[in-house]
Amino acid sequence: MESENCCEKCHQMPLIGDDAPAFEAVTTQGNISFPADYKGKWVILFSHPADFTPVCTTEFMTFASMMKEFKDLNTELIGLSVDSLYSHIAWLRKIGELEWNGKKHMEVKFPLIEDIRMEVATKYGMIQPNASNTQAVRAVFIIDPKGKIRTILYYPLSTGRNFAEIKRIVVALQKADADACATPADWQPGDDVIVPTAGSCGVAKDRMDGKAGDMYCLDWFLCFKKDQGKKGKK
Repeated sequence: MESENCCEKCHQMPLIGDDAPAFEAVTTQGNISFPADYKGKWVILFSHPADFTPVCTTEFMTFASMMKEFKDLNTELIGLSVDSLYSHIAWLRKIGELEWNGKKHMEVKFPLIEDIRMEVATKYGMIQPNASNTQAVRAVFIIDPKGKIRTILYYPLSTGRNFAEIKRIVVALQKADADACATPADWQPGDDVIVPTAGSCGVAKDRMDGKAGDMYCLDWFLCFKKDQGKKGKK
């Protein structure tokens, strides 16, 4: 029992705020050492169940079509499944021949990890036995430039991801870091943001001194301020 608990602990899924587990891997774009090779960049590390499957194909076409949008956000993409490198290459070539939803001849230029031994998938809790023992689930890890995990999303095998939401999360995290704020429900770039609660970060003092500026409050615990530009996009 003790050894089983140890094993479970060793392979426990990392949590928000943890350092992203380090690994070295062979990919369709050459060998990578993570997170060392991505220092100073945001990263979206995501897994898919298998090559040559329909939902995954639509997802890769979408990611490929948005690659420049993510690069403009200083964000790199890294894919993973437990298939071989040869399978990855053949599948990505096939994707380049397809047309779907206005996306045609998409070239996947971001790295796709070969993880036949499930080593990386295990480190990130991407293999979930109640879903499949032989395939990774649809996991998304958003990792910041310091190598910290900031967001974790999991989708069932049957459901394709919402890529507009993945991008929105990256922008919101960058905004929060840049302006020391939070973002409300359904926030979109340019919307008002939430300021720290009273008693933190000098907010209470600003209220008392009449220096709230463009801040407005619905109650003592819920205050907003106007967006001062697009600082969160860099």
